[in-house]
Amino acid sequence: MGAIGLMGAMASLLVMLSLAPPPTALAGYALMRGAMGAIATWIFFPSLGLTLVAGLLAIGLNRGYHGAGWAWLKAATGILVFESGFVGVLGPMQQEAERSAEALAGRVDPATLATSLGPERNTLWVLLAIATVNVVLGIWRPRLTRRPR
Repeated sequence: MGAIGLMGAMASLLVMLSLAPPPTALAGYALMRGAMGAIATWIFFPSLGLTLVAGLLAIGLNRGYHGAGWAWLKAATGILVFESGFVGVLGPMQQEAERSAEALAGRVDPATLATSLGPERNTLWVLLAIATVNVVLGIWRPRLTRRPR
């Protein structure tokens, strides 16, 4: 369930990034970035945490997963998604939402906005691809370790 929320949040953030007005249309830009910050805070982040914790608990509590290579690969990529989600998505989304609101209030120069759109978009695409691989690993469960002889 966490993966559904996580991937849905990433997809909606990608759509919103592509539809965001330029910072010159400050009111619309600030509104869009505020909505993106809310999605990152209230959907992306909790789904990210739920997915990571549930996956690690499943590995820890299920003896069958202890020797499964696919489970450890899924855990490693899950941790990568978690850290990258903090650094590349959650932080920049929240900061840009705050900065655009401050620019709308006249406290920040609007020319300094929208510097992170490209990196945010790229990070979301990479994380969406890794999350897709995680879902595939969870369903397919390929044998990634050698069988003892």
